[in-house]
Amino acid sequence: MQIRFTPIVRATACAAVVTLVAASPALSQSVAAPVQAQTSTQQLPPVARTANLSGPRFGLTLLSDGTVAKLKDREIELERPFVSQFGWQFEKQFFTRDSGVTMVTEWVGLVGGLDQSVLLPSLSWMVGVRTRDGAEFGVGPNVTPAGTALVLATGFTFRTGAMNIPLNAAVVPSKAGTRFTVLSGFSLRR
Repeated sequence: MQIRFTPIVRATACAAVVTLVAASPALSQSVAAPVQAQTSTQQLPPVARTANLSGPRFGLTLLSDGTVAKLKDREIELERPFVSQFGWQFEKQFFTRDSGVTMVTEWVGLVGGLDQSVLLPSLSWMVGVRTRDGAEFGVGPNVTPAGTALVLATGFTFRTGAMNIPLNAAVVPSKAGTRFTVLSGFSLRR
């Protein structure tokens, strides 16, 4: 005897399994845990501080021959294999340790090529780490007319009073070729 499952029964069974798997951490907690939490003297960790470190960015990007050829295929002609960059970095510091290590996430929107009368938009999203001394490293996706790629960035943020002055270098290896960018700018600590 063979049992046949209709698509509705199959979908319902899959949904039930996914729900049980997703809820298993909650289901495995002890019923006594909430009572113990109310009577325990154990302190919760402090709420993480966030900081907005957004600000303008400017710099230069060097393009490989392959990247220039890819742009030419898309009818974007460049006179030189490097372009100016202007834009804005939206940055949030979202986790800080007592040691000074800080986790940051940032979106960097740039417009390149204005020095050659060309508009080359670029958008990167990175997650990274910054030390108490200002050294930083981040990684994330990048989208431009040359295609999508992974951006690897490192740099140093100099602090003077309430102002931060970042100096960053980024490498974007892709199928078309490698791009190398140097950016600087400023942000005010609020």
